[in-house]
Amino acid sequence: MAHTYKNSKVDLTATSVTTVYTVPTGATSIVKSVLVSDDSGSGDTITLTITNGSDVFSLFKTKSIGANGTSELLAAPLVLTAGEILKATAATAGRLHIVCSYLEIT
Repeated sequence: MAHTYKNSKVDLTATSVTTVYTVPTGATSIVKSVLVSDDSGSGDTITLTITNGSDVFSLFKTKSIGANGTSELLAAPLVLTAGEILKATAATAGRLHIVCSYLEIT
């Protein structure tokens, strides 16, 4: 089994649901960190979900991110299995960035 540390970086430039990370077929991932930062000086909110097929599971609904602030969303590692998708939605376009750090096991 290969263990590879990776990260995914997303600039939430729209208010639509945006894929942050998709676990590849045949892999398991341990998400170690989800950092969200606001670069607008105004603050914003973010919604974070996991999609598994047609099922959607909320991790955070309208979580506040302070103006010019950074928040770590995870207090403990999050295990995702093959095909699961981590998605984010910003309340306002162009204010938030996400960096997701994870260990991918294939």
